Amino acid sequence: MNLKDKKITVVGLGVSGLSAAKLLLRAGANVSVTDNGNGDNLHKNKKILDGMGIKKVETGNHTEGFIKGSEMLIVSPGVDTNSLPILWAEKKGIPIIGEIELAFSFCKAPIIAITGSNGKTTVTTMTGELLKAGGIKSYVCGNIGLPFVEIAMDANAGDVVVLEVSSFQLARTINFKPKVSVILNVTENHLDKHENLQEYLDSKLRIFKNQSAGDRTVLNYDDPILKGAGKGLISDVLYFSRFKKVRGAWTDEDAIFLNVDGTKVKICTKGEVSLKGEHNIENIMAAVLLASCFNVHPNTMRKIVTNFKGLPHRFEYVGSKDGITFINDSKSTSVGATIRALESMELPVILIAGGRDKGSDFTLIKNLVREKVKEVVLLGEAGPKIRKALDGVTGFKNADSMDEAVQCAYTSAVRGDCIMLSPMCASFDMFHNFEERGEEFKKSVRRICGKPE
Repeated sequence: MNLKDKKITVVGLGVSGLSAAKLLLRAGANVSVTDNGNGDNLHKNKKILDGMGIKKVETGNHTEGFIKGSEMLIVSPGVDTNSLPILWAEKKGIPIIGEIELAFSFCKAPIIAITGSNGKTTVTTMTGELLKAGGIKSYVCGNIGLPFVEIAMDANAGDVVVLEVSSFQLARTINFKPKVSVILNVTENHLDKHENLQEYLDSKLRIFKNQSAGDRTVLNYDDPILKGAGKGLISDVLYFSRFKKVRGAWTDEDAIFLNVDGTKVKICTKGEVSLKGEHNIENIMAAVLLASCFNVHPNTMRKIVTNFKGLPHRFEYVGSKDGITFINDSKSTSVGATIRALESMELPVILIAGGRDKGSDFTLIKNLVREKVKEVVLLGEAGPKIRKALDGVTGFKNADSMDEAVQCAYTSAVRGDCIMLSPMCASFDMFHNFEERGEEFKKSVRRICGKPE
């Protein structure tokens, strides 16, 4: 993409917007940036841009005149489709792309693109570790933290980019074409931002839209939405499954196997895996399948997946007290994610749930709650909606803070129970992010367990 001397406006001055502006400057574009926020981080980023010679930066509000004459808009992740600059650009016929599309147009390295409702960050991180152990230089980036635009110009043809992408990022792609793509699962999520489940799914399916015969698409055979998604694709389609022997990765006889080229290879047994939960077995199968596309040796895979400890706030064991186990699953911000967590539980559960609703249907978890949950401690804005959806299948308590929620759950628990934070909701009603929510949960658990901060 030749952007030399073209007037390009970046919408959003967070981490991705700052990185996009840097890339555009390197590409010789005439860069401007607009953000209607006014926080300390924005002012810090504005100073950074000023030091780089990017003087046209608008914060605090959006003005229509600011984008006048722009030849393209670059939209940062999380910018709403109804944001004023987007509406103005659409009215003026100005092309709009996301930062993933921008980065792709400058990236020489093959890309492994990973999306799904749940498990993206775990699979992205593990895949990066597998490639690294296999002697392959890789960049782990995207929705996981480091923006793709930050490294796009520096990745060489012999490297591999391991890219976590969300539905919002994929929605703004045009020519994006990963060498290997994977959709881990699709459950109801982000319906506060997407019009309906079909629109959400359509965004996910864009991940393999441009793939050709030399590329590979990896799908979850056990997901009823994805099982048939590979029909008609010209890319090489591989699957992973916990229940059926497929071309790809599967579990059988309590072990994980791989077969891509006609040779069956045992990776490891389930018992050798450090990660807990059947959903993490799926994540491991996806990661080893992705690594196999770049010829990582099975012995290397076994070493990595059996020692991989997982990531904070994702079905994370925190501690135990008086025979009561505490699990921090703060990253489960959707009903589907909590379903996967509960399916992996063998102990009776006291569930801490609630937060900011994302347009979810909480009745989807009703049968599983009846089967596995002794009590739900409700926290945050969505508490009344969750209570109404699950009325009659379990008991409820209300809490006004995380510490109160943990204390309520502990009072109700007996030896052999598990207290699990798995909110089914976003965190923004009470916390800055899911990490802060998870850390508050862990602090409360440590106080109960008598461990120092």
